[in-house]
Amino acid sequence: MNVSPLKRRTRTARTAVALLSLAALTACGDQSAKDAAGAAAAAAPPPTTTSFTENGVTVTLSVADWHAPKGTLTAVFTPEKKGFHLYSTELPLTGVEGVGRPTAVDVTGVLKADGKLTATADVRNISVPGVDAPMPVYPDGPVTTTLPIRAEGDGEATVLLGYASCSAKEGCTIPVADHPVHLSLTDGTPTFAAH
Repeated sequence: MNVSPLKRRTRTARTAVALLSLAALTACGDQSAKDAAGAAAAAAPPPTTTSFTENGVTVTLSVADWHAPKGTLTAVFTPEKKGFHLYSTELPLTGVEGVGRPTAVDVTGVLKADGKLTATADVRNISVPGVDAPMPVYPDGPVTTTLPIRAEGDGEATVLLGYASCSAKEGCTIPVADHPVHLSLTDGTPTFAAH
């Protein structure tokens, strides 16, 4: 069947318009999806848990049992490699004879400690070559610590974390002291800063 050149151009033009319309709708749909995802991200509440990894240990922080103005700050210290342990929270700040660093959690700003830092793991003493006194450490693997906290109003707060991990076979990682993690208290509710 022969189609006149005028009808062929009209059909081609209609097809082109249809394809352009479809492309425009698809682009609008993509932009709408992107806009909706952006709005959802903007409307999402700030995180109530956060974590970081430094010098062979991943630390996960969360606020639990929050009944304004009090709650519990939980920090889980997880060595990245098997066979590594953390030092006791009771270890002196400079270690024993300069060896080791305590597992430490402190708060500043509008959050204050409302009790003593405790750990769920039992302490055991080990001997370290060159150190006369026994070293108080936790068993190899993760250690969960809890710190009762209270808020003194809305505003900014910082959690300061310290630790060192060691292995009887591989030695120790570089100690971490006062690693800061930031929180905000808004309407009496603590949330970690997004990072």
